Amino acid sequence: PLWRVSGEVEGLWSTMEMGFVPSVGWWKCGLKNVKRLSFRNMSMSATPTPSRPSVSDNLFKPNLVWGKESKGTTSSEKRQKVVIIGGGLAGLVTAMELLESPERFEVTIYEGRPFVGGKVGSWVDKDGNHIEMGLHVFFGCYYNLFDIMKKLGTFESLLLKEHRHIFVNEGGKLGELDFRMGPVGAPINGLKAFATTGQLKLGDKLANALALGLSPIVKGLFNFDAAMDDIRALDDITFSDWFQSKGGSRGSIERMWNPVAYALGFIDCDHISARCMLTIFQLFAVRSEASILRLLEGSPARFLTGPMVKFIEERGGQIKLRKFVRDIRYTEAADGSLQVVGIDVAVSGEAVESIDADIVVCACDVPGAKKIIPQGFRKYPELDNIFKLDTVPVITVQLRFDGWVTELNDISAMKDVEARGLDNLLYSADADFSCFADLALTSPSDYYRQGQGSLLQCVLTPADPYMPLSDEVVAAKVLDQVRKLFPSSRELQCTWSSVVKLGESLYRECPGTDLLRPRQQTPIAGFYLAGSYTQQDYIDSMEGACKSGRLAASRIVEKVLQTAVV
Repeated sequence: PLWRVSGEVEGLWSTMEMGFVPSVGWWKCGLKNVKRLSFRNMSMSATPTPSRPSVSDNLFKPNLVWGKESKGTTSSEKRQKVVIIGGGLAGLVTAMELLESPERFEVTIYEGRPFVGGKVGSWVDKDGNHIEMGLHVFFGCYYNLFDIMKKLGTFESLLLKEHRHIFVNEGGKLGELDFRMGPVGAPINGLKAFATTGQLKLGDKLANALALGLSPIVKGLFNFDAAMDDIRALDDITFSDWFQSKGGSRGSIERMWNPVAYALGFIDCDHISARCMLTIFQLFAVRSEASILRLLEGSPARFLTGPMVKFIEERGGQIKLRKFVRDIRYTEAADGSLQVVGIDVAVSGEAVESIDADIVVCACDVPGAKKIIPQGFRKYPELDNIFKLDTVPVITVQLRFDGWVTELNDISAMKDVEARGLDNLLYSADADFSCFADLALTSPSDYYRQGQGSLLQCVLTPADPYMPLSDEVVAAKVLDQVRKLFPSSRELQCTWSSVVKLGESLYRECPGTDLLRPRQQTPIAGFYLAGSYTQQDYIDSMEGACKSGRLAASRIVEKVLQTAVV
């Protein structure tokens, strides 16, 4: 039989009424009543089922692509030529999974930029500064990304931060959600964090408790699948409308949930879908590790995408940079069905090079997909729906100082040669950059410089008002806000800055958009999609990109194995 492609993993799992919860590896949760599961035989139908799998193709574990019996090939099998358009995380992960069987797949990635990584891309400027396209924080529920990094041997490059979410308010006043409670985990540590936070007033705390107590989160403690069904159904309402309808206060939204919403989806609670926010809350409530934060030891190019590139190239895969795909070539049968046959790559001017392929994976973001998907493909509603998705602009600002910005109100320590300050992700309700971090502290291998100080990386959301402004004006405005948050930093000089603007970043996760997200396998023969905007229960994020890449690879492997059996 053709065993699971993205199906169940044989192993030990703890179970409660809420469903299956892993009890091994970093998922230790001390639960009892252990049961052993066996492989579940997967359907090998040519097209994916319309409905989503239970528990969002399982949020609690990696989506595995290959079964034990399926990596080998027969001499009569044709090696499949796969081209992947886009070298972001989704494209890299798709390639990695297919190249677990290089005898079956010949894989080439075409990337228009001079570097891979997409929204997690990074590079070094002429002065040796590491430039990033965003602030990349790794939540403890990034199970697919963690699994990939363990395969690459790079998981240890993720630096664990204290289990608290810190809010920096004007004047240097700190609030936090402190989840630290010794051996006690979710949901008890979460209740403690909200009960003791100084970020909310007492009335807001009580209103917050009421709203969350009336949410599907409580049901999720006992029946996770049913709770996720309820949460998916809330994609037709904003988080603000849902939260306030349950008794939540405006103060909670403005002082706590807006910064979190901006960090997750780059839009505020008045515009983000309740589904998006409650999905994350549900994970935090049932999994102790979900709310733990990690940051890379250094730049993504060195510790994340670089090892992925090495893995791909060692297995015969190719990555072609500065190669713009102009068009996807396809044929149309008499019955109207479509089949991809390759791509056209820009060479110079209007000239193109035609590349034949058995399989084409569009691993672009939303704006990239809109540019490359042929008009003829839009006769299929799920592909046409991509053109209904909107995106959010974002600006990443880096500011380097001659001392330690977040070493609050201690002038002598601010000038210390040793690194000082808040070594964690930071949120703020009092600045236009709702989340930021001092990379010289959080990611010292590439961002700490001997004799210098903080390197703040600030994410401007919403970035719309800043997009028309010059880089110098943007940096000056952010610097002014930094000094309002940390008054003692006025004693320091900003010695360097960088501004990276993305006019179209994450897809806008507003109400009604979840149903517009396409599946990885399309109605067009040989054409697949990967990208965090595609259908998977996680949000548009690094984990979402990795999940989508594995799901795309799964659908490809299913189809190839099915054809081989026939």
